[in-house]
Amino acid sequence: MPPLRPSPPRLLLNNVSCMRNAQTVLRDINLSVHDGTTLVLTGANGSGKTTLLRMLAGFSRPSAGEILWNGHDITSPGVFQQYKLQLNWMSLKDAVKEKLTVLENVQWFELLEGKDGSRSGPAIQLMGLGRLMNKKARRMLSMGQRKRL
Repeated sequence: MPPLRPSPPRLLLNNVSCMRNAQTVLRDINLSVHDGTTLVLTGANGSGKTTLLRMLAGFSRPSAGEILWNGHDITSPGVFQQYKLQLNWMSLKDAVKEKLTVLENVQWFELLEGKDGSRSGPAIQLMGLGRLMNKKARRMLSMGQRKRL
């Protein structure tokens, strides 16, 4: 039996850089994301996290390098049309639905992923928001709590 070959990455960044106002925001970013994995971006304010996410969403283009989805450059018109059908973009500003409870907000994302919502309660407890679980999000959450949610 021949050895199994690893699957190619779903998303691949090759030497991606971004310039803004003659200032380097990101330089030579290389990363790969495979099916079933999660990408976590961390960094200080102003380090380029949102810039990278905006490029991944197709809102802006890298000044150098390439972003490949299934081996194809996402900046190609035909490719981007298919790529964007696989995307969900939500900024922090509109991520919390104020008419829903804290629990319902988290369950909404689970249901979006085709899951049953049963992991939401434990996740909310883990985030330190358990006492707010059944409260409407409207005016109940500080900005820090909204970020955790």
